[in-house]
Amino acid sequence: MSETTGNELLARQLKRAGVDTLFGVIAGPMIQAMGAAHREGIRFIGCRHEMNACFMASAWAYIKRKPGVVAVGSGPGMTNTVTPLYVATTSGMPLTVLGGSFHAPLTGLGTFQEADQMAFARPAVKWLAQAHQAREIPHLLHLALGQSLTGRPGGTYVDLPNSVIQAKVDESKVRYRDLPVHIDKPQPAPDAIERLAGMLADAERPLLILGKGAAWSEAGPAIQRLVDRGIPYVTSPMARGTLPDDQPSFMNAARGAALRGADVIAMLGGRFNWIFASGAPSRLAPDVQLAQVDVVAEEFYSGADIALGIVADAGAAAEALDAALEGRSLASADGTWLDTLAQARDRNEARMRQQFDPTAVPIHPPRVAEEVRSVLPRDASIVAEGEVTMAVARTMLPSFGMRTRLNAGTTGCMGTGVPYAIGAKLARPDAPAVLFCGDYAFGAAFNDIETAKRVGANIVCVVLDNQGVTGHRMAHRSFDGDLTAGAMLPAKYEKIAEMVDGHAEAVERPEEIRPALERALAADAPAVVHVRVDPDRAPGGGGMYLG
Repeated sequence: MSETTGNELLARQLKRAGVDTLFGVIAGPMIQAMGAAHREGIRFIGCRHEMNACFMASAWAYIKRKPGVVAVGSGPGMTNTVTPLYVATTSGMPLTVLGGSFHAPLTGLGTFQEADQMAFARPAVKWLAQAHQAREIPHLLHLALGQSLTGRPGGTYVDLPNSVIQAKVDESKVRYRDLPVHIDKPQPAPDAIERLAGMLADAERPLLILGKGAAWSEAGPAIQRLVDRGIPYVTSPMARGTLPDDQPSFMNAARGAALRGADVIAMLGGRFNWIFASGAPSRLAPDVQLAQVDVVAEEFYSGADIALGIVADAGAAAEALDAALEGRSLASADGTWLDTLAQARDRNEARMRQQFDPTAVPIHPPRVAEEVRSVLPRDASIVAEGEVTMAVARTMLPSFGMRTRLNAGTTGCMGTGVPYAIGAKLARPDAPAVLFCGDYAFGAAFNDIETAKRVGANIVCVVLDNQGVTGHRMAHRSFDGDLTAGAMLPAKYEKIAEMVDGHAEAVERPEEIRPALERALAADAPAVVHVRVDPDRAPGGGGMYLG
């Protein structure tokens, strides 16, 4: 008889499932499981906080299209994962949390870090389970990883009591789950695709909306063929780059005009949630027909009046739709609709540039974005976080590749920026990963700059410091000008990089921005470029535009 422990079963099943990276914070009762994973050749990314570990894993997983796996300790260690589990589930990012828990036989006796961790996790996840015997662990991991990745990706949780993971078991009685599951993409019904093709062909003002599902399903090539027919499109922020942003049919800068003017809108892999005004009729043309492609049929019942719902993978639907449109002439083929939107887009972009003074001191935020845009290569991963910074980034920072754009997501969660950037750099180590964020957003998670240095994730953090939580000094006015309540101190954020022998730059004049960025990108270390910006300047049109 060959005995092993639950910790070793966990590590071996992760390895068999193809997991090569494990994120977490070293803590009991999971320390031995983390060590066992290390001995199996799984890279362990030890973080400074469980929330950051989960956000890193989520970004890594979204880019790699693999489950992000996080191991954490009991009590507060596990409860710190609830917010990122909720964010992952709502934003469609695969995340599995393995939470160690108190010694089960002592329930109710005030055991160290005793908590009902299943109750904490349940509202935030797609699926969860608790192991009651060590030999269950491989089976539960198999289910958790699969559930996180399939359908709409999201968060899953496995609770691992100390008594279970420390228990010894006869390995000959353990069933490992070795067989990889091949799952075909959900294919659209042919008659539904024919109907959608007819709607688009007959439309005088057709519009495509691309959501994260289009980026996740790698639908770019098929969608490219659709827009090459002269169909304009807009995207949700994290779908940016599904097609390169320099496409002539890309109309995010004329999003309002596109939504108000379209007579047929086809949503591919996105949701009519708050990001698109919940499909409110007041924001759309009176005669508009709405179609939606999603892997979750329940999405067709929302604030939008959906005429046609197609349950399918966005990429599979785009391929089928392209085939169905082959040889058809489109009513919009004369280009009038596309030209109308292109003119609105160009006017809006020009107006944006006219609203800031490129020579101003303090620096206007859009000037920083212009310089970032000018120095970044097309393959860069871009992470945006913060109210003013995300509003500026949506207009002025393009993306050119699928799943290269990350931001605060559908939930608008702050604190994602630094860990998302680290996760992106770990997932795509050969491409620059740049965080474009505000000072409050940076301060929410900057402790993991140490992690970035330790694991060789040389991210560049561009911190726009307006000494506030929001734009327009809203918080300052709300507290009657009491800056101790509604503002941030004029901190030297670049010192965070110096703390770990990273690259630090402080910028106060516009002509200093580009040289500082170039040095940061060239540095062989994590870098922070701290830019003082005008606290009373916010982008025209204002407001947040997130997930």
